[in-house]
Amino acid sequence: MWEAIALTFELATVTTVSLLLLGTPLAWWLARTSSRARPAVEALTAMPLVLPPTVLGFYLLLVMNPAAPLGSVWLSVTGETLTFSFAGLVIASVAYSLPFMVQPLQSAFQAVGQAPLEAAASLRASPLDAFFSVVVPLSARGFLTACVLTFAHTVGEFGVVLMVGGNIPGETKVVSIAIYEHVEMLRYSEAHLLSAILVAFSFVVLLVVYSLNRRFPVRVA
Repeated sequence: MWEAIALTFELATVTTVSLLLLGTPLAWWLARTSSRARPAVEALTAMPLVLPPTVLGFYLLLVMNPAAPLGSVWLSVTGETLTFSFAGLVIASVAYSLPFMVQPLQSAFQAVGQAPLEAAASLRASPLDAFFSVVVPLSARGFLTACVLTFAHTVGEFGVVLMVGGNIPGETKVVSIAIYEHVEMLRYSEAHLLSAILVAFSFVVLLVVYSLNRRFPVRVA
């Protein structure tokens, strides 16, 4: 049980950090661009919200299998298959949790507005400096919400991780898979314990987010 919990939190941590690095520039571009491609990119980003997890998992399985270009390159470099591995779970989780990182950040960046950036430019701040010294502090609530939602959503994944990772103890067997296995084997006490842990975790993280949001309201100059 504890092995599955540790693996789940490791997956959620790696996914959140990866999406923070990948999703921040994407959210900034979506918040600032006037490109005609923006609606299409927004739609692609939001697709995991409406697609059944098994559909996304199925196509990721096709993309990552050893016969596909990505899976073949990974196999030749690492000597291991990308499917049914922890690395494959990370890729699947990044794809599945993308909107939970990008959408809160995009909303936070749009709320900052143009005035603070113009003020920073008047003080000869570079765009990168203005982003980290002005935009990031003003978007702190957005970053907090995005990271917590991404982490919590990854912890609760089932369909995608089952399709891509299967049920390998110590490698791909996360909590949601362990619960399903316990129920299949009629081991309801173990399933109840793991489920109760996830319920408590979900409540605590949401309580923290709402409490911090009330304590530190957004201030836009």
